[in-house]
Amino acid sequence: IACLVMYLFAEFDDAANLLAANPDATTISIDEPVEIPKNQHSRLQEPGREEDDELLGTDDSDKTELLAGQKKSAPFWTFEYYQTFFDVDTYQVLDRIKGSVFPVPGKNFVRLYIRSNPDLYGPFWICATLVFTIAVSGNLSNFFIHLGKPTYHYVPEFRKVSIAATTIYAYAWLVPLALWGFLMWRNSKVMNIVSYSFLEIVCVYGYSLFIYIPTAILWIIPQKVVRWVLVVFSLCLSGSVLVMTFWPAVRDDNRRIALATVGTILLLHALLAVGCLAYFFDAPELDFPAPIIPAHNGTVTIKSH
Repeated sequence: IACLVMYLFAEFDDAANLLAANPDATTISIDEPVEIPKNQHSRLQEPGREEDDELLGTDDSDKTELLAGQKKSAPFWTFEYYQTFFDVDTYQVLDRIKGSVFPVPGKNFVRLYIRSNPDLYGPFWICATLVFTIAVSGNLSNFFIHLGKPTYHYVPEFRKVSIAATTIYAYAWLVPLALWGFLMWRNSKVMNIVSYSFLEIVCVYGYSLFIYIPTAILWIIPQKVVRWVLVVFSLCLSGSVLVMTFWPAVRDDNRRIALATVGTILLLHALLAVGCLAYFFDAPELDFPAPIIPAHNGTVTIKSH
């Protein structure tokens, strides 16, 4: 024991002599962990991933989403579970609406606006507003087209509300459901496929329909050329949001399948816009019967137009 104590004191004297000779020397304690500088850690990352990180997110963002998802752990039959889907403020909804109306080239709508907190509040009220806008604007358009005809009597067509609601809500829910199932299926086939959640896809489709609300109001103008120009303009804006969102998710798949997927998304989106315009606004001319005018001598004459 005496020898061990003498050895330890000798080691301590040597260390003290070294520190006295070089006061600026750095010492490392066994109990303290060594911290790696942040700039050195960033050099270890793989190059060429900036684009994928921007479009599809990084591992850090996925961990953040998992931590944020712990708040939504309530059972699905409780009110608290569905309350989280409407937990957004006015500024978030307006920001997402602006993002759908003014898409940024090369930016993913889910990554930029939705992924932090997907909601159903915006899509639900956008679809509801679009339903009543199309129904009311369609009735007004039909009124202005036949205005001035003596045999025409304006009768509001309330059935257009139910038809518009069925069409728009079916599109906003069934198409995302089919797309979500397709992405999940391709994800099991191809490892690089990124599969969005069903709520994120519904959110994208719901906000992409906002541009059709002002468009449906302008469809009241009884000029077919103006209406079709508005359709093309709206399709370019809303379609670009869908393409920039879902193309990064399928671009690593087979080339034909990726192009067919994006083409189907655009085709269904175009069918919705063209179908609403053709059914609710481009109404055919009504063939009114010729009015019967009784003559003064008791005979009946038919007035031709």
